[in-house]
Amino acid sequence: MKLSNQFPIKKILNKIITPWYSISLIDRWLFGQIIPPLVFAISAFTVISLSVGVMFDLIRKIVEYGLPLLEAVKALIYSLPSFLVLSFPMAVLLSTLLSYGKLSANSELLALKSLGITTPRIIAPAIAVSIFMTGLTFYFNDNLVPSSNKLAESTLRSGIGSSFNKGNNKYNIIFTRKGSIIDAKTNKPSKVNTYTTHIFYASRFEKNIMREITVLDFSRAGIKQILSAKSAIFDKDNSSWIFKDGSIVTTDSIGQTTNIKFKQYTYPFVEGPLDLAKVPKDASDMSLKEALEAERIYKKIGNLKEIRKIQVRIQEKFTLPCACLVFGLIGSSLGAKSNLRSSKSQGFGLSVILILIYYVMSFVFSSFGVKGLLNPIFAAWLPVLISIGGGIYFLRKSSSL
Repeated sequence: MKLSNQFPIKKILNKIITPWYSISLIDRWLFGQIIPPLVFAISAFTVISLSVGVMFDLIRKIVEYGLPLLEAVKALIYSLPSFLVLSFPMAVLLSTLLSYGKLSANSELLALKSLGITTPRIIAPAIAVSIFMTGLTFYFNDNLVPSSNKLAESTLRSGIGSSFNKGNNKYNIIFTRKGSIIDAKTNKPSKVNTYTTHIFYASRFEKNIMREITVLDFSRAGIKQILSAKSAIFDKDNSSWIFKDGSIVTTDSIGQTTNIKFKQYTYPFVEGPLDLAKVPKDASDMSLKEALEAERIYKKIGNLKEIRKIQVRIQEKFTLPCACLVFGLIGSSLGAKSNLRSSKSQGFGLSVILILIYYVMSFVFSSFGVKGLLNPIFAAWLPVLISIGGGIYFLRKSSSL
């Protein structure tokens, strides 16, 4: 029996190579010009951002806190996806600038235009690469980054002697409930439903247990109640909280105060504080599904600032990957201009300037959305729309040359 029959390598290679050769020759050639600088740019931006953002901090932790080298390496690897997400859009911009700038400087784009090939057709492969990188960035940002960030943080904390799990630990939980005040005489709730009736505070949340809790109850007119306890757990079957080792201080309208201490006390209250405690503080630690659930929780609580903030972050789950498309359009359009040189230093410098402008613009509009000055959806997408408009302008300018 022949070896080729046992291992049909030729058939496998044909399945891989055939789709590539089904692409037109000009597209294959342009892809060949874009992909090598893209790989280089991804590597360069990732190494630079890792060095500044993580590596120096890890070295300090190794020296000052005795972080084991193996744990530091693991934390570095776990941090990689979050930096790749930032590197992808920047790499698309630099690679398209360099590749099309080189083709322009060598008069190869001029030769293509002399054959009747339009500039939009010439930059089509760059747009295709940008769309692919947009999808890849979205996948990384939604699936890999949240879990890898938690693993990196857990590895660091365990490496310096303290266990930590962001999913099960949170500090300073403040839950505010609004509703109607119960009238002391009629024992009926008021018609107004916007009063602050309860403020629930816990110093920390760990392993489904609230620690060091204080509850302020203003739900009854003329009566203020302060409940303090060392710990509390939520009883889902009875929709109530079970407080342990605490006291209840009640003050009525005439100033009389009662103080009751307890070992265990069941307090009927909503599950909101538990839901709030499970929401990660940083939206980068959430997937899109988790962010939508966080929005639901904040709407249930009625925290307008957090609602606006999470709505902006949800939109940024989409706009961050779209930066690849934006930069691909701008980079290829600028690079296709016949008067742009192919110098790597010039390309890198121009990339830095464009990246800085885009992200400053994104930060400003994002802040406007969180503050309520702009609609959250509009605030998140406005930088993308402005940048695409700029890219179309540059494309028309390069087409007219």
